[in-house]
Parts: sequence; structure tokens; C-alpha cells
Amino acid sequence: MRLILSLILMLASPVLADQSPLVKLQTLNDSRGWEAVGKLMLGERGFCTGALIAPQLVLTAAHCLYDKETGARMNPSDIKFLAGWRNGRAAAYRGVRQAVTHPDYVYREDGSIDRVADDVALIELDQPILLPSIHPFAVGAAPQAGDVVGVVSYAQDRADNPSLQQQCNVMNKQTDILVMTCDVDFGSSGAPVFQMLNGVPQIVSVVSAKAEVDGGRVSLGSALQIPVARLMDALKAGDAARGDVAHVQILSGGLSGGAKFVKPTASVSP
Repeated sequence: MRLILSLILMLASPVLADQSPLVKLQTLNDSRGWEAVGKLMLGERGFCTGALIAPQLVLTAAHCLYDKETGARMNPSDIKFLAGWRNGRAAAYRGVRQAVTHPDYVYREDGSIDRVADDVALIELDQPILLPSIHPFAVGAAPQAGDVVGVVSYAQDRADNPSLQQQCNVMNKQTDILVMTCDVDFGSSGAPVFQMLNGVPQIVSVVSAKAEVDGGRVSLGSALQIPVARLMDALKAGDAARGDVAHVQILSGGLSGGAKFVKPTASVSP
């Protein structure tokens, strides 16, 4: 798989802007404007990151909704969304009513990058979040190679506060995968990738994986337009899966310690 990513990077060599460091959003002032990013608690097995795109809808990565041990879809009742989670408290706590994945998504446990393009899910909360301090984000078109983006995420070593990387870059874009320089780790799956439009952040992709290219760390996300309208229609039609495994394809291999990221260079490891 190293060859695949190397080929992606050889397709173009955009001039990249300087990256900004990760900054923990520890205070109320730090977090202002980012309260719609939250921590998704996945039963007893870990967490991902998600972001509100409407008062009752959370955008995240599709693979976050699967049990890494069995490959089965998680029961929505086992998932909780903690909006603006910071220092042991959330701005709002919500359960999950139902969830849908991208219609072309197939869950894999072999660390394949094939799943990245469609690794998007939409979660319907059991109640809307209508607090005046929490503003859902708009969703925009996928960025291009060389574009500056930003990420707000939680991760295993910064699980109590979100961290903002205000500036990272899209190294390359092929038909359906973004390769980015953004700093992510376990728990950052589903984190919103932002671009600024007239000074307002909009979500343009979702973090799917961390990876390595020739020894350097990168992050991967979908380069496709996020099909929000289609996912919302599926929710309204009641097409959300509720713990079924009918469309799950389990391939050989697996990730120990949390199937939240791939490492597509040589062997896969947590």
C-alpha cells in the first residue's frame, strides 16, 4: 500500500503553506465557535470525533459505527454525543436515535485504504441541540491539492479537550481520497476537516485514517462531495441500519487495540 500512496503523491507537487501546531482548546474563550465539535462515545470500546451539521445531525466516519471485534454495526443506544466536551464536561449530552453510512461504504478490518472515500456517516440524535452557544457547521465541496484546511479533533493523548490545527495542507487529491498533512491520532476518526469561507468554517471532509508515506505521517479523508442530502433522506425513510451485519464484509487481518486508523505502509498496527 505504500506504492499506492507514493503514486498519489507523485501525481502533483503543490506548494504547501506552513503548518500550524495543534492547540488544545482548554478554556471557554479558546473553544468559542468550535462547540459543535464533540466526542462520540462508542459504548465501552473507545471514542471518535463528530460535528453537528444541524441541531439533531452529527457527521462522523462510517467505521466508527462498527464493533471492531465482530464487524457488526453498533446499537445506536450504545453511542453518546458529547458536544463541546472539555475538561470533563460537555456543553450538551445526547443519545443517538439512528445512524446511516455512505451508501457505498463497506466495513473492512484489514487496514485497506479502499474504504476511505466512502468513510462518512450521519447520526441522528435523540433530541436536537438548540443552545445559542452551539452553531452547527455548513458542509462544502471537497478541497483541492495545495489547499489549506484545518481540523478540530479529540485523540487518545488529548481525550479531555479538543485540539485545533488551524492550518494544514492537502498534499494530494486523487479521484476519491485526500492525503493531508493534518496531525491526527487514535480517536480523531470522524473529525471535521474545515475550510474557511468568508471567515466562516465549513466542513469539506471527514478524517478517516492516519497513515505513513515514506516514513512521514499523513492523514486521509474522503475527496468526494459529502452526500448530506442523500444521507438525510435515508434517515427520514428509516433506512438506517440498527445493529445488522448484512452488508459487512470482513476481510483477512485486523487491527488490535482499536480499529480507528490504518497504517498503509508494510504492516498494519494500532
